[in-house]
Amino acid sequence: MNKGNQKHITFEQRVEIEKGLTENKSFAEIARIIGKDPSTVSKEVRLHAQVKERPDPGYTNPPCIHRKDCQIVCLCDDQCGRLCKICRKPDFRCIDICPGYETAECAKLKKPPYVCNGCGKKTHCSMPRKFYSSKYAHDEYRRVLVDCRSGINQTPESIQAMNDILVPLIKDKHQSIGHVYATHAEELGCSRRTLYSYINDSVFDVRNGDLRRAVRYKKRKKSTQASARDRSYRKGHNYEDFLKYLKEHPDVNVVEMDCVEGQKTENKVILTFTFRNCNLMLMFLLEHQNQDCVLEVFKWLENNLGKEAFKKLFPVILTDGGTEFSAREAMETFSDGSESTIVFYCDPYCFWQKGACEKNHEYIRYIRPKGSSFADLDKDKIHRMMNHINSEKRDSLNGHSPYELSLLLLDNSIHKALGLEHIAPDDVMLCPALLK
Repeated sequence: MNKGNQKHITFEQRVEIEKGLTENKSFAEIARIIGKDPSTVSKEVRLHAQVKERPDPGYTNPPCIHRKDCQIVCLCDDQCGRLCKICRKPDFRCIDICPGYETAECAKLKKPPYVCNGCGKKTHCSMPRKFYSSKYAHDEYRRVLVDCRSGINQTPESIQAMNDILVPLIKDKHQSIGHVYATHAEELGCSRRTLYSYINDSVFDVRNGDLRRAVRYKKRKKSTQASARDRSYRKGHNYEDFLKYLKEHPDVNVVEMDCVEGQKTENKVILTFTFRNCNLMLMFLLEHQNQDCVLEVFKWLENNLGKEAFKKLFPVILTDGGTEFSAREAMETFSDGSESTIVFYCDPYCFWQKGACEKNHEYIRYIRPKGSSFADLDKDKIHRMMNHINSEKRDSLNGHSPYELSLLLLDNSIHKALGLEHIAPDDVMLCPALLK
């Protein structure tokens, strides 16, 4: 096959086609010049052949197929007795007044090259003529290319069916497009990019304001004041040490730990653990944001999982330098004094170093916006939030949920100990109404 046969015809190639037709070259010869198949040239000429009106001032009547045997007289009502086909009266045209008129077509236009570009009689031929123009053909090509990609390529019925799927899931349950598309792609019948375009064009009852990421975050202000508190517990456990440890142990599973705060006047916070390999997030409600409450969670995990399961699930923990996490040695040992895990700390004001944890906190904020109260939260509500967040399918996980991946990548004893459950895709709800 000739090189470039799978590409669209360019304007330069269309100019060569027009030039070849004018020189009476065959389709095969033209195809060799532009590097295409002869059938491609034939289709191009037939698709974009243009009927051209005659500009000749003396041209009055295109020939009729009945002109040789026509005996019609007196169509002008003058009773002149002259055959109408030879009448030379001004403004008298058979095409305008004869009921039996049929325009004759040139037989040569029914076979290659299908146009009159190279015909020697084109200047004085009285029959309708067809020409191939490279500019006209390329303009038509561009128009079709744009038109087929614009507008809504859906029927009213399909739009209504898509709307019925999207409204309860996005508008009522605040699910993401990624989650909806992972479970209803076949029913929606279009790409995700097209779905975003339809929402932007107000095709559905769902609007851009109903999407989570429609709001942009304000740039965080970086503090310029250095803290004077003791940081000796970080020695040998900074982020640089963490990266060195990963080079020596590339297959180790990292767990990121952090706290999510409610209103500044409250004591309650949510302690979270995020497994990097599957994005599963564990959530614990702390009555106070201090070392004792954090250590109680570690003791609870030790008692309910067992030492071996704990060491397997939490080999390395990466957290920030908050005061509640400053009891490093206590977190790294079991109640009998044996080693349990290794804790490392991110650099100050570098929250991106534990990005998986920070990203998962966005899902908590969908349910409890920043600045809202945690006073009404209890163990049951925390479990409900955790299960709904872990059941949302995500693009970063190739359309799977953290819960689904955790069944394959983690020790399943953690699911039983924490009451982790799968929520049906259409029942996932990430909005304040979940806890009402």
